[in-house]
Amino acid sequence: MASGIFALLDDIATLMDDVAVMSKVAGKKTAGLLGDDLAVNAEKASGFMSSRELPVLWAITKGSFLNKLIILPLAFLLSAFLPAAITIILIIGGLYLAYEGAEKIHEYLFPHKHKKEKPKLEKLSEEEVLSREKEKIKSAILTDFILSVEIIIIALGAVGEEVLLTKILVVTIIAIVATVGVYGIVALIVRMDEFGAKLINLNDEENSFSDKVGHFLVNALPKVIKGLSIIGTIALLLVSGGIFVHNLHFYHDFIESIPVPGIILELLTGLVVGFIVLLVINSAVKIYKQFSTNSGQ
Repeated sequence: MASGIFALLDDIATLMDDVAVMSKVAGKKTAGLLGDDLAVNAEKASGFMSSRELPVLWAITKGSFLNKLIILPLAFLLSAFLPAAITIILIIGGLYLAYEGAEKIHEYLFPHKHKKEKPKLEKLSEEEVLSREKEKIKSAILTDFILSVEIIIIALGAVGEEVLLTKILVVTIIAIVATVGVYGIVALIVRMDEFGAKLINLNDEENSFSDKVGHFLVNALPKVIKGLSIIGTIALLLVSGGIFVHNLHFYHDFIESIPVPGIILELLTGLVVGFIVLLVINSAVKIYKQFSTNSGQ
């Protein structure tokens, strides 16, 4: 009986070792998406009253955990009974990621013309303020759902050859780490200006060390969010390019003969595919608008 217990413990240790190794692999595969996830959620969680930032962020975090509770079982069922669907979803997700990255670059190079409107001061009741807050929270949770699907599917694709139990443990760990890590960092980011303001008001002395650090943190917040957005865009293209390179065998075999670092090929692949998808979607929208205009006359 003792030998049976030791054999069981040995099996558990082996499983945990496999899970640790595969978690590192899946973590590297999904790390690129976390940059975009971080940038998006930092932007979504900012813009509220200082006293409401953390409660709003906590509400979004709870929504993120609920999203993953919905997505994880569905992903595991697909992996167990329809594994080919994982690759298809990965390719579709890659197209979406490439399009999103290309669209951000296109918007930066050729900004859309927005009507200039003077900001209006509105007198809102407490109920109206809370209602708008709930709408922003719902929007953030919906965005999180889309990003969570991408992260979980990519993590699942990274452990596609492993046994089901290892898949479940690895992908669940990635989902939890992604949620806690991303929203923990977002909490620190959105409170940078608040902490900076406290440092500025720490003493009456002007131009003190605390004042300098405080002003630095206050001024750094928008730059940090913008920097995360740039990093997130590059990450989108790298992740999408990696999806095509590693899941389309004919393309993988083709680029293996090209004497260029893999990361550059993945970035270029994501960039080219992204602008192709962007061109197709923009052309389809123009055709649809033209058709609607002609049919309405």
